[in-house]
Amino acid sequence: MKKAIIGLSTAVALSSTLFAANTSNDEMMKQIELLKKQIQMLETKLNSNESKVSNLEKSFTDKRFTKLEKTVNRNSKKIQDVKAHDAGDNIKWDIDFRTQYDNVQYKLGNGKKVSNEAIFSNRLWLGMKFQADDNSIFYGTLSYNKLFGDNRASTNGNATFDWVTNEAATNDNSLKVKEAYWLYKNDSFLGNSDVSWTASVGRRPSTDGLGINFRADQSRKSALSHTVNVEFDGASARFNLDKITGVSGMWLKFCAGRGLTNAKLRFDDYDYMKDNDTSENVDMAGVIFVPYDDGQYSIHMNYAKAWNLIGMEGSIDNKRNASPTTTGKFDNFGDIQLATIMFKAWGIGSGISDFLDDTTVFASYAMSKTSPDGGNEMLGSTDSETGHSFWIGANMPCPITDNARVGIEWNKGSKYWRPMTYGEDTMAGSKIAARGTAWEVYRNQKLTDALSFSLRYTHIKYDYAGSNGFFGDLGEPTNIRDNNVEEAQNITANVRYRF
Repeated sequence: MKKAIIGLSTAVALSSTLFAANTSNDEMMKQIELLKKQIQMLETKLNSNESKVSNLEKSFTDKRFTKLEKTVNRNSKKIQDVKAHDAGDNIKWDIDFRTQYDNVQYKLGNGKKVSNEAIFSNRLWLGMKFQADDNSIFYGTLSYNKLFGDNRASTNGNATFDWVTNEAATNDNSLKVKEAYWLYKNDSFLGNSDVSWTASVGRRPSTDGLGINFRADQSRKSALSHTVNVEFDGASARFNLDKITGVSGMWLKFCAGRGLTNAKLRFDDYDYMKDNDTSENVDMAGVIFVPYDDGQYSIHMNYAKAWNLIGMEGSIDNKRNASPTTTGKFDNFGDIQLATIMFKAWGIGSGISDFLDDTTVFASYAMSKTSPDGGNEMLGSTDSETGHSFWIGANMPCPITDNARVGIEWNKGSKYWRPMTYGEDTMAGSKIAARGTAWEVYRNQKLTDALSFSLRYTHIKYDYAGSNGFFGDLGEPTNIRDNNVEEAQNITANVRYRF
């Protein structure tokens, strides 16, 4: 503003010089005096405005404004906390509902064929997730998996009249919990920011692991499914080692759980004490190790041991001299060790073709080793026996249809091969557990954002009996007898809603 006044004064001076030639000195002096008064009035007005601006600036730094500013900031933070609370103060649900058709056929050792050409079932998974803070998350899955309508084979041939299951009051609770566990995560372990880690306890996500997840058309769960695909309760802890070792994607995970608890129930003699008339606790512990994973190529390994595996007491290979009156009760037969190594490629090569870039292939080798206890026979032998299995597969874009993937898999197990894959979702039983040769082809088609369609054919040729059974005579790997299944095939088609 002062610069403007100076500029105006200069203009007045120049104007006075120009007027000098045409006016008298007296007239010029009058004009100058008049201009001086105008300049003074202008300066007074400008000074007044500057004072107002100065006072306004001071008011913005006044203690009252500072206090008001703090109050606004504090309220803003509270509002953000309320928004975050409202957004997270509820369980996030997801839905996975599947309606499936199965055709299952068996060929027996005597040449006879048995089949069920039309099995319909509904399976519902209700997924739950809740994150209370940045470090801890709860996950859960409620499960319903049932054949259509009533089952005439249940309750000794008498129907349970499923037609009114949800309309009539009953004393049965049929809700099943497939998964329920909390997960704690932290970016540093004992102050070391190069090692991030997680810990988890509860009902484990231990089915549909790496390998089986491709044909199941879903993200992998925790375990390697070549040796472990079974629900159990336990705990795990994972440590990411890539930063501290410099090896891409390296991590290590410890797992432990219990598959059977030996305890009497309430209102029995000595509540929850051990029951000497049945089998001991069945426990399992193991480790999963990924030594390398660059996002395209990866190696996955696991080792596990299970104690006190169960079989039927009084069966032909359970001490041979057991009393027939005890037949049908579970007993302990011994321990088993399991190991797996899998190579996976998520994309073949780099830029060779769009088809190969979007193709996943894997190859896996696994072994099992039994340790019979107290003269029992595990898999028909009192000696420690080792079994082997090979499994290869490919999952690729469908070459004739968009939004679809096709796959092919092959696996072969030896005479004493025995994994813990009782939870494999196949009507004909676990193909991975086959002591023989199995192959399958499948196609998964995305229909809408929520709907998908799957078609699968599985064929198993058994070389030995007892695949995926318990121990005891069901687990004895003798040659196929007349009433044993020699071949099995399963045709599956389903429509699935996921959102």
